[in-house]
Amino acid sequence: MNPNANIEVSLKIILRNKKGEVLLLKNPDSSSLAGSFDLPGGRIHQAEMRAPLVRAFAREVREELGSKVKYDLREVPVAIGRHWYDSRSKKERQYIFWLLFEGIYKGGEIKLSEEHVEYRWVKLTKANYRKYFVRGALESMENYFFEKFSKNKMQS
Repeated sequence: MNPNANIEVSLKIILRNKKGEVLLLKNPDSSSLAGSFDLPGGRIHQAEMRAPLVRAFAREVREELGSKVKYDLREVPVAIGRHWYDSRSKKERQYIFWLLFEGIYKGGEIKLSEEHVEYRWVKLTKANYRKYFVRGALESMENYFFEKFSKNKMQS
């Protein structure tokens, strides 16, 4: 019998501005995702397991973007993805399950943490998202764009 995977959950937000652009965060060269981009958000802490997900989002947004950023969050996941990497610190493979949510940027100065080296607003489309993402982020965005396409196709 195969053992179940030990999986951590990461909450990510597709944060759009008034122009419809999505906020992307560039991963540092020291990251397992070096050179690619990420979405704001991160893993749920043990202490947040019984709290509403919006609390984990609020903490992650504060940590990654600063305390001044304001946003509205749609509290229903819009896509999922998976990611794994070999942790240097834990000396083992880490598995992460991604839940993507949509949000609207309402304002506030963005002040990046040391987790990312730059940010940019990008008009993401089905034609260009692959050039920004790898691994878990890529799978999540593939699922996001597939779902959007499927819903539009079914409604036609």
